[in-house]
Amino acid sequence: MSSRDLVLARIRAALGETAVPPVPRAYRPAGSSGAGLDLLVDRLTDYRAVVHRDGDVAAVVASLDPGRLVVPPGIDRSWLPAGARVVEDEHDADAVLTAAAVAVAETGTIVLDGSPDQGRRALSLLPDLHICVVRPDQVVGGVPDALARLDPARPLTWISGPSATSDIELTRVEGVHGPRNLHVVIPVER
Repeated sequence: MSSRDLVLARIRAALGETAVPPVPRAYRPAGSSGAGLDLLVDRLTDYRAVVHRDGDVAAVVASLDPGRLVVPPGIDRSWLPAGARVVEDEHDADAVLTAAAVAVAETGTIVLDGSPDQGRRALSLLPDLHICVVRPDQVVGGVPDALARLDPARPLTWISGPSATSDIELTRVEGVHGPRNLHVVIPVER
């Protein structure tokens, strides 16, 4: 018996037949609105992300001159500029282009869920530049709204701006745990 099993057995014995009550999940949704998109842009900008609003994805990617661009297998190929140096699922890329599952206006957070257009978690964490496409219909007001759209069994990556830490002497250092640069493209609704 492992230490973990031993501890859990002791807890079960102490609780006896006591049933754990269900946790209420009646969160108050923030709702979605046109103002949600403006708030998301403000929050992302506060987090030092660069937002390209109403942008043509391929034109934005081309303007960033991303170098070796890794793309997940399900990415919309119309987002790639002509002549892009695309690699698939490699760890030595300079940049990554992904879609998003949902974006939270209140917190300025983008959520990836490992769908084919977002790829494995490592794809969005290793390159120095992450270009993420967020459609306006993916923007929700608050975290409860996002949770209602997400599958908790999927691998969720929550991104609030470029990777940064202030662990050492409270000095901000970017790029330690993920991309140092985050560009969010919000394409024109068609």
